[in-house]
Amino acid sequence: MEDLSIYLKPTEFLDFHKKRVKETALEITKGLKQDKEKAIALFYWVRNNIKYNAFSYYPKVKANLKASVTMRRKYGFCMSKATLLSTFARAVGIPARIHMVDIINHKISKKLVNLMGTNAFYCHAYSEMYLNGKWVKAAPIFDEKTCIKGGFFPMVEFDGENDALFAPYDTEGNKFVEYIGDWGAFSDVPLKKIDQIFTEKYPEWYNNLSDLPLKPIKKEPLSLDK
Repeated sequence: MEDLSIYLKPTEFLDFHKKRVKETALEITKGLKQDKEKAIALFYWVRNNIKYNAFSYYPKVKANLKASVTMRRKYGFCMSKATLLSTFARAVGIPARIHMVDIINHKISKKLVNLMGTNAFYCHAYSEMYLNGKWVKAAPIFDEKTCIKGGFFPMVEFDGENDALFAPYDTEGNKFVEYIGDWGAFSDVPLKKIDQIFTEKYPEWYNNLSDLPLKPIKKEPLSLDK
């Protein structure tokens, strides 16, 4: 039987040892008894309350990938939102990890394609939670406003039992998302690997990301005794 203990521990990036992260997860799942119900509630909180921002995916600033920072900022990208969901899950006793893949989004804007040099998203991520004896995939990535703006429908819905990933075709039958590569599952954010892949795949875009106007990270304590 698989040892799940590693998927229940806090880490540098899945930092539910921070008081606010733990308390938020507990508040979201208050009154819920089953892990399935908790997982569903956490999924929709992350999907709906954390605004998607692709340009914040800048691994050279480690804090951009920490669950506590994403929760505080209220925006994030695929990896940071997946990390937050997995962090919340661990905080309420559900084994969780991060799965990293590569995708092509056929519906992204030409502006973003030109900036990236491709319509492929390398190091895309979703959460995996261990529910009812199996790993279930859940991608809480696009909030409703982002879906409306980009025409990213159908939205990803999660029932706590079946995988919840992007659809291959949109609601009008056009190509939407292709899964083109699989890096596997990780117990923590694979920061070095992401940096290496971004450097190789997005040489110009990645170097320019440091100039993006991201909100500053507040320097305030989040330890258990604060």
